[in-house]
Amino acid sequence: QVQLVESGGGLVQAGGSLRLSCAASGRIFANFFMGWFRQAPGKEREYVSAISGSGRDTYYADSVKGRFTISRDNVKNTVHLQMNSLKPEDTAVYYCAARSNFLPYDRPASYNYWGQGTQVTVSS
Repeated sequence: QVQLVESGGGLVQAGGSLRLSCAASGRIFANFFMGWFRQAPGKEREYVSAISGSGRDTYYADSVKGRFTISRDNVKNTVHLQMNSLKPEDTAVYYCAARSNFLPYDRPASYNYWGQGTQVTVSS
């Protein structure tokens, strides 16, 4: 079992920045491939970014590439999402997720564990 707790969401103006954090507890953190997803009202949950267990490999959705940076600290059992140049369309609840399989990293169904989410609101 893995418990995930997100933090760092909030209200920011367009062009601003936020840093999301996800703290993990439970099983060996480095064994898990981590992902960030988001869900806006009335929309499906969508992939944002992912990072391999070692942190060596990172992946981004086209919509956030060049603006968001994912990182992890396997000593502190945390994963972060640095979000810069935020746009109103980035407004959503952001979820941290963990997977211990080799299913596609950009699909919510691939992930075994989820956090409760943190709200990000970007005003224009």
